[in-house]
Amino acid sequence: MRDNGEAMDEHDYLDSLRPSRIREVQAGALSWTQVDIIDIKSGDGDAVRTGLERFGIRTRLTRVGQARHLVAALSEDSAAEFLLLLCHGDGGSIVLPELAAEIECHQPFHGAVTPDEISGFARCDGRLVIATGCETGHPALAQAFLDSGATAYIAPTGAPFGYASYFAPLSLFYDLTERRGIDEAVARLHDHDEELRMWRLYRP
Repeated sequence: MRDNGEAMDEHDYLDSLRPSRIREVQAGALSWTQVDIIDIKSGDGDAVRTGLERFGIRTRLTRVGQARHLVAALSEDSAAEFLLLLCHGDGGSIVLPELAAEIECHQPFHGAVTPDEISGFARCDGRLVIATGCETGHPALAQAFLDSGATAYIAPTGAPFGYASYFAPLSLFYDLTERRGIDEAVARLHDHDEELRMWRLYRP
C-alpha cells in the first residue's frame, strides 16, 4: 500500500523488493525455470526436488534403477534449461545400480557408464548439466557432456562427503534464483569450505 492508502501497481511493488527470479512466480508464473532431475540411487532425489521447488523452480524427477533407464533419460528431448544428475561416481564414470543377474544380463552397460559410453547416447542440447557423484568432475566425463550439447558442466573432481553433494545443487540454484550468474554461483559455492571447492565449472 502507498502512504495515501492506495494499492500499489503490482509491477511497482515487485520492483521495490529485493531482485530475485522468484518475483516472476509472485507475478503469476508457475515457475521461472525447469530442472530435469535424474536420480540414480542417490537418496537425495525427494529432498533436492522439494528444495528447488521452494525456489520457484519446476522439476521433473526421474528415478533410474538400471542402465536402460539412464539411456532413456539422457537421450530424450526436453525443454528444461537444467539437468541435475544425482548419482554416485568412481574414476570419472557414473556408477550404476546393482541388479539381479536375470535383469543385469539385459543391460547395455554394467557396473558403471564411462565417458565414451555417455558420448554415444546422451543428448543435452542447450542445457546446463550439474552432477553430484564422486569424481564426476573428471575432464573426460565433462567433455562427454559438453560434446552432447551441454552449455556448461559442473561436478566435483574429488570425493565430497554425502551432505556436501546434497547441499551443492541447492546452493547453486539459490544463487541463480537470486539473479547471480553461474560463474558467481560456483565461486560462492567454493567460498563455503574445502569440500565444496571440489565442484568445477566446464564450458565448451
